[in-house]
Amino acid sequence: MDSPAMAGPQPGRQRALVPVLVSLGMLVAVVSSLGAPLVPTIAAEEHVSLNDAQWSLTVTLLVGAVTTPVMGRLGDGPRRRPVILGALVAVLAGCVLAALPLGIGCLVTGRALQGLGLGLTPLAIATARDALPPERSRPAVALLSITTVAGVGLGYPVTGLIAQSLGLYAGFWFGAAVSVAALVAAVVVLPPSPRRPAPRPDVPGAVLLGAALAGLLLALSEAELWGWKSVRLLVLVGICVLLLGVWAAHELRTARPLVDLRLTKDRGVLTADVTALVAGLGMYLLVSLVTRFVQTPREAGYGFGASVAVTGLVLLPFSLGSLAAGRVVPLLARRAGTALVLALGCVFSLAAVLAFALVRGQLWELFAIMAVAGFGIGWIFAVMPGMIVGSVPAHETGSAMSFNQVLRYVGYSTGSVLSATVLQAHTTAGSVLPTGDGYRTAALLACGVWVVMILVTTVLPPRRRRGAVAAPVPGGAAALPRTAGEDAARQEAAR
Repeated sequence: MDSPAMAGPQPGRQRALVPVLVSLGMLVAVVSSLGAPLVPTIAAEEHVSLNDAQWSLTVTLLVGAVTTPVMGRLGDGPRRRPVILGALVAVLAGCVLAALPLGIGCLVTGRALQGLGLGLTPLAIATARDALPPERSRPAVALLSITTVAGVGLGYPVTGLIAQSLGLYAGFWFGAAVSVAALVAAVVVLPPSPRRPAPRPDVPGAVLLGAALAGLLLALSEAELWGWKSVRLLVLVGICVLLLGVWAAHELRTARPLVDLRLTKDRGVLTADVTALVAGLGMYLLVSLVTRFVQTPREAGYGFGASVAVTGLVLLPFSLGSLAAGRVVPLLARRAGTALVLALGCVFSLAAVLAFALVRGQLWELFAIMAVAGFGIGWIFAVMPGMIVGSVPAHETGSAMSFNQVLRYVGYSTGSVLSATVLQAHTTAGSVLPTGDGYRTAALLACGVWVVMILVTTVLPPRRRRGAVAAPVPGGAAALPRTAGEDAARQEAAR
């Protein structure tokens, strides 16, 4: 008989656990918000090109994509608490290093350390599943997933306003302060690690997946500079695809894989992973278009010439819409099932990008568009973790959620690069700014992405089982439906 999965925290600490885990998700959002909006400021402050400054964003995603699966696997065993605390220390050190005016090399190194923080959300979700009773863990898991999305809109205006008012380095000092608060709270409140056998590290799997993901993200970030038909880009992508094939074959053969790909045979896991990739692409495609459009000078014939702080405020309705969706999703999922929630979330997202393609002449229209987009994305990301948690054993939660998170990052990067590529294609020779038609074309492309997602979420999800029970949530809402897979996983963890 297995030993208990995790020693339960004391009642007082258990009440504080969800806020502390949410603070880890918000830290991930702050780390992310220190990237894209500050790239032009970094280029100006450090006297480097925009391409060089872009590494302050790229390196964070690279490190996050490479280390998140490893952190997830380590976090499924007795090392979870040390892994979480170690990542928080690394993020704090990275923020301090980036905040020191020591040049672009020091700043990029600091941003690389901050990339370790991107692996915290899957570990927070695994902790919630193990340490909380079912009626509290399911809504907590949904909230944690939404937090990373909502935090984008909350973090951008805050860090943008700080950087605009107090300078670039003040934004990183703000990140350091948030890291200290999260670290102290985690030391006090986090429960002990699960009492499970330590998983044997899958070093070949980690190396293969890390190299493949790093190469793909590097190719995406440098594609515009190298040229989409350049030999080195095509060779790099080909090598990465080959490495992914070798990695998949290795994971299916090894007894203790880094990511158990056999779990994707479950349609719930497969749906969540495909959704993470494609929805992440669609989300960042719109976010990238809106932030660039708002900052475009009016002299271009479109745009609003807004500051970084105002641009961040445009994303605030996105966060509020995501949080509002988190209040609606549990009740709807209980009544209609997760498949319908996913499809409706895609419909809202499609409506948002279609509205951006057709109506964007007033600033208030963009606020409304981002609110609708946030509502749709919030619906989607609120149900994804529940689909995974309800389909995998407890000892695979961290690994499965980490792989899902990596697919999100790949989608984010692809969406960001795709928006830049389309706009560049609509930039005439000798001009700096694209034509307004470029934004319409990119938005219509995003519409195509969401149409595909509607089809995927209609076909892939498993049918809702008869007799699925929804556990009550404090306050009268309902959690996501419990499935037989989740009940089995709960019984396994309780033994």
